[in-house]
Amino acid sequence: MSSPKEPAKSAKTAETPKPSNFLRHVIEADLENGAYASRRWGGSPGDGPHHTGGIPDPAKIRTRFPPEPNGYLHIGHAKSIWLNFSLADQYGGVCHLRFDDTNPEKEEQEYVDSIRETVAWLGYSTLLADQPQAPGTEQPHEYFASNYFDFMYRAAEYLVESGHAYVDEQTPEQMRAARGDFGTPGTNSPFRDRTPAENLSLLREMRDGKHADGAMVLRAKIDMASPNINMRDPTIYRIRRATHHNTGDKWCIYPMYTYAHPIEDALEQITHSVCTLEFEDQRPFYDWLLERLCEGGLLTAPSPHQYEFGRLNVEHVITSKRKLRQLVEEKHVSGWDDPRMPTLVGMRRRGYTAESIKLFAERSGVTKTGNAWTDYAALDAALRETLDPHATRAMAVLEPVKLVLENWAEVFGSETHLEACEAPAHPHHPEMGQRRFTLGKEVWIERTDYEETPPKGFFRLFPGNKVRLKYGYVIECTGATKDAAGNLQAVLAKLVPDTKSGTPGADSVKVKGVITWVGVADGKPAEVRLYDRLFSEAQPDAGGRDFLSVLNPNSLSIAQAMVEPGLASAAPEGRFQFERHGFFVADRHDHAPGQDGNGRLVFNRITGLKDSWSK
Repeated sequence: MSSPKEPAKSAKTAETPKPSNFLRHVIEADLENGAYASRRWGGSPGDGPHHTGGIPDPAKIRTRFPPEPNGYLHIGHAKSIWLNFSLADQYGGVCHLRFDDTNPEKEEQEYVDSIRETVAWLGYSTLLADQPQAPGTEQPHEYFASNYFDFMYRAAEYLVESGHAYVDEQTPEQMRAARGDFGTPGTNSPFRDRTPAENLSLLREMRDGKHADGAMVLRAKIDMASPNINMRDPTIYRIRRATHHNTGDKWCIYPMYTYAHPIEDALEQITHSVCTLEFEDQRPFYDWLLERLCEGGLLTAPSPHQYEFGRLNVEHVITSKRKLRQLVEEKHVSGWDDPRMPTLVGMRRRGYTAESIKLFAERSGVTKTGNAWTDYAALDAALRETLDPHATRAMAVLEPVKLVLENWAEVFGSETHLEACEAPAHPHHPEMGQRRFTLGKEVWIERTDYEETPPKGFFRLFPGNKVRLKYGYVIECTGATKDAAGNLQAVLAKLVPDTKSGTPGADSVKVKGVITWVGVADGKPAEVRLYDRLFSEAQPDAGGRDFLSVLNPNSLSIAQAMVEPGLASAAPEGRFQFERHGFFVADRHDHAPGQDGNGRLVFNRITGLKDSWSK
């Protein structure tokens, strides 16, 4: 049983208007004023797509999603991905996937591949190669910061030659002390007043590997007394002998992110550089650098502009790369794609849909404030909303115990008779078809469906009570068998003839309880992994708390379940609603479909049918 195609949507269905936000207002004003109408597209190899020649840029706006390939993307990144790609799509623009690979010591091809795959999974194609001479506006493009290293170095030499940068030989500790703090201005480096010629010679020695790692850095010369500490002569190049995943050993000096990023934006003709609020204090340097390079003719106006929005904070989740790495390395989880992790590879394996993640991102809003927290239940609500219309239904018994129908042979004339039953694949979409299974003398039911002495309001199986086996017959419980220790071994019942679902006699006996079941004859064994929130506290690391101290001990339990036979053909990543239990997905790695016991059925619980944490 594989997941069916989604029901066809009416071609005339009206599209829901997009909620507005401050970024849309900015873009609409820029388009109305023609702020970027003079841009040209095309250029010389190595310069990136931006230069003074070329053809008019066909994209109305250009945005970018610029992850550093030093880890796996998480739920917070999903909002930036959705925001940048959706803005470009809405306004007839292009969004670039750009790998900000300026730190070779922490970056790996593994992360590049994962980021690329994840962005594509979310529905944003990035694998088509960019063609600067014939740029398209219907597909996004893929870039690497390291492709611009030659230009960045030329820009650094220009800054030195024009007196806007200098080589500093202070130790990191000396520079940190001289930087000052919010109440104390910084003090100038003793190397700040070197001549441009001296600085250029030293910069070239840095480039040529004539100095040790950490021996000196290149700093922008701005203002050591600036109230914005980020403007106090920030470092823009450092010496690092490390093999780069893209450029190999060509370079032993690498640009700092804050220097590289605005250059990348300018070279790629980005119009609206959208980032989270922690970069707000870096905007003055972003603008300063682009102004200097435009003055020198290395770039042309209009420059990109940076806009900041509040990051996505989700309760019961941490997004610190360092802390996520700690969870993996200390084996609190099985890996980066553990279904409890907030990484997008983990969420995908858990069974979250790309549609639900984008819907959640959109509903979380786009504001200029950054301290709000979003309830995890809102993520699950978006998930259920996208799953429910499309998830095939199925029956599964997670804690199986046998139910024996004592009068089976009396009713059907044979102990081995199997009664054919069927149920809709989806109760609201008959076009999805029917699922089929059999009812025999023995079936599996949930252990919790039987109580010898029932509590008030219990309408399932207890001696003398009648219930319906869903899609089957009404039965009457006669008791149970137990082992010597008093543990339940089997529930006993009698079938009430002529009460099969879908037949004229189905309503002849009224019952209050309906239970799900799986036939012993054709049910399939499956491993069902029941996942829950990884942390028991809404803000796991609040106030400096050790986030490991609030790991949820019940975040994973494994059930040896029985499932209806059609699930034996479920494809990896097929999503289903197990009736009564919630939504489940066939694990994308461990699940292997197969009839007659030659497969391995593994299902992950994505979420329950309703929120249980609010209780």
